[in-house]
Amino acid sequence: MTGEAGGSAGASLERWRLVLGEPGQACLNGQSLGEIALGRDAALDWLYGRDGELARRGIRRGGTRDGGSGPSVLTTVEWLDQVVRLFPKETIERLERDAVERYQIDDLVTDPDVLARVEPNATLLKAVLRTKHLMNPEVLRLARRIVAAVVRQLTERLATEVRHAFSGTRARRPSRFRQARDFDVHRTIRANLSHYQPEHRRLLIETPYFRSRTRRHLDRWQVILLVDQSGSMVGSVIHAAVTAACLWGLPGVRTHLVAFDSDVVDLTADVDDPVELLLRVQLGGGTDIARALGYAAQLVEHPRRTIVALISDFYEGGDANQLVHTARQLVGQGSHVLGLAALDEEANPDFDRALAQRLADVGVHVGAMTPGELAGFVAERVGR
Repeated sequence: MTGEAGGSAGASLERWRLVLGEPGQACLNGQSLGEIALGRDAALDWLYGRDGELARRGIRRGGTRDGGSGPSVLTTVEWLDQVVRLFPKETIERLERDAVERYQIDDLVTDPDVLARVEPNATLLKAVLRTKHLMNPEVLRLARRIVAAVVRQLTERLATEVRHAFSGTRARRPSRFRQARDFDVHRTIRANLSHYQPEHRRLLIETPYFRSRTRRHLDRWQVILLVDQSGSMVGSVIHAAVTAACLWGLPGVRTHLVAFDSDVVDLTADVDDPVELLLRVQLGGGTDIARALGYAAQLVEHPRRTIVALISDFYEGGDANQLVHTARQLVGQGSHVLGLAALDEEANPDFDRALAQRLADVGVHVGAMTPGELAGFVAERVGR
C-alpha cells in the first residue's frame, strides 16, 4: 500500500471509528486516534452519549475513552467552540439540529454566551421561535440577530424567485414604436417567409414587427395566507412570513397573513417586517382550522380574484365538517383554494391524509409547495 493510499484508507477507518463510537475501536487495528479525531470524538460523545436508545441497545458512546471526554465534561459553549473548530459547515448544522431538535438542548439558543458565538442558520431560527418564551429581554435581543440574519437570507433568495415569476406579466401587443429592444423576431420571420431567397440562403425583411413592453392592466387580487402555528409547522410559519413580505406591495396583489392555533391572529399589519412578525408568533396550542378558514372567508372581496392558501398539517382540533363546508363554499364562489401541507424548501410534510382528501373532494388543490412555487402560482393567475 502506498503512503497516499494508506493515508486515505486510514482516514476512512478513522471516520468509521467516529461514526460507530467505542464499538468501532476495532476498525483502527490497535491504532490510536489522532489529536483532531480525539477532539471530534469528544464532541460527538458529548452530544450522542446522552442517547438512551443507544444505551438500551448496548452501544456505548461516552465514558472512558482514549483521551476523550464524556457528555458531562464540556459545557455547551465549549462544545460549540469545539464543533466550529473541528467540523465542516454542513456537519456543524447537522450537529446543532440534533442538539436542539433531538436532545432539546435549549441553552444553545437561550444562553447569551452561546448566542454570541453561534452562526445563524434555519435550524437555530426554528429553535429560537420555539424557545423565545423562555428568554429574558437581553437574551431575546441576542436571539433577534439569528432571526434577522436568516430572514434576510431567505428574503433575498425568495425575492429573486418572486421577481422572476412576475416578470411574465408584460403585454404582447403590437407596437408602432420601432426600437431594437422591442423587435418581435418570431412574428417578423413568419410574416416575411415569402421573401426567402434559397439560392442566397437569405430572408429579406420587408415588414418588421415590434411589440409593446408596457405592463398590461392587472385586476387587483387578494392573496390570503392562513398558516397553522402549531409546533410541527414552524418551518412553514417562517416561510409564510417571508413569502408574505415578498408579495407585499407587488402590483395587482393585496396580501393578508393570518396565523392560527385555537385562536386566529391577523398579522397583516406586520407583513412588511417579517422579523418582528416572527417574534410575535406563538407556537403551540390547539388547532382550529375551521375557525381560521371561516375568518379568511370574511376577508374575501372578489371571490374570482382571490387565492386562499391554507397552510396546515390538517390535524383538525375543531369542526372538520364545518371546515369542509367552508372550503366548498369558497370554491363554489370561484376562489382558488390551496391546501398546503407544507410551505418550505423541502415540501416533505406529515399530514392528515383523510381530511386532506375530503378537502380535495370539494375542489381544494391539496399538496405541498416551496415558496417559489407558490409565488409562481400567484403570478400565473394574477397575470392572466
